[in-house]
Amino acid sequence: MQILISGGTGFIGRELVPLLAGAGHQPWILTRQHKPDLPQGTAGYVRDLDQLPDQHFDAVINLAGAGIADQRWTEKRKAELVSSRVEVTRKLVEWMQRQEKPPEVLVSASAVGYYGEQGDQEVTETTPPTAGFAHDLCVAWEAEALKAEDLGVRVCLVRTGVVLAPGGGSLGKMLPAFKLGLGGPLGKGQHWFPWIHREDMARIYRWLVEESSAHGVYNASAPQPVTNKEFTRTLATTLKRPAFMPMPEPLLKVLFGEMAELLLVSDRMLPQRLQEEGFEFNYPQLEGALRHLLK
Repeated sequence: MQILISGGTGFIGRELVPLLAGAGHQPWILTRQHKPDLPQGTAGYVRDLDQLPDQHFDAVINLAGAGIADQRWTEKRKAELVSSRVEVTRKLVEWMQRQEKPPEVLVSASAVGYYGEQGDQEVTETTPPTAGFAHDLCVAWEAEALKAEDLGVRVCLVRTGVVLAPGGGSLGKMLPAFKLGLGGPLGKGQHWFPWIHREDMARIYRWLVEESSAHGVYNASAPQPVTNKEFTRTLATTLKRPAFMPMPEPLLKVLFGEMAELLLVSDRMLPQRLQEEGFEFNYPQLEGALRHLLK
């Protein structure tokens, strides 16, 4: 397949592009970077959709979006978070509309933030959401992707949990403190933490592209979520370090403002549809995932 990937040089894209290329696909990357550091296996890249070669693309994977936890959530930053997702998705669908033959499938990123605070209840693809900025962002993001269905395109929405890899993301930010024995739970640590190994995350995107019957919303997190306290304990044990310095909730709110919502919200998310439809995780348990990532 010829596959166009927006955000293909990012945290998930760098794992996904070589995986697709190794399976015989031809990944093309849409990026804003002038001289991008392209992942291995990239067939080509463009900075604008009009620069794409005159050929049929079988699939589009949409990973674009400014890092949601990279900066404090000022009103300006929240507008950037929305536009970097919604506008890119809108432009991708408009580009599909202009094609003589649209792609067969659009696999578009979303996030666990769609569900908002859910306490201890299990969260499946049909769980009603609660309000909040992250939910509103995901709703607008998903709505733009779903417009591709009017073109006869199969659309899959990937509500992603916390993706774990040592070279970046949440785990990359945690490791320095934990390696020094200065890690600890956030708040009381009782909120649920929907995690996933980056390798499994990339495999999900490939599976959704290749599985012609897949469509609609999919939760993308490991089948065994843990609480923040359990995650902290397992990470510290894997590193053979203590973890006794909790970060009190009031301090988190002072340090991060509204963005503390990301750190304290509880989502016991389960990948119900993926498992029902036959996807198999390589890393279903946290301990095994961390041992592999930190070996």
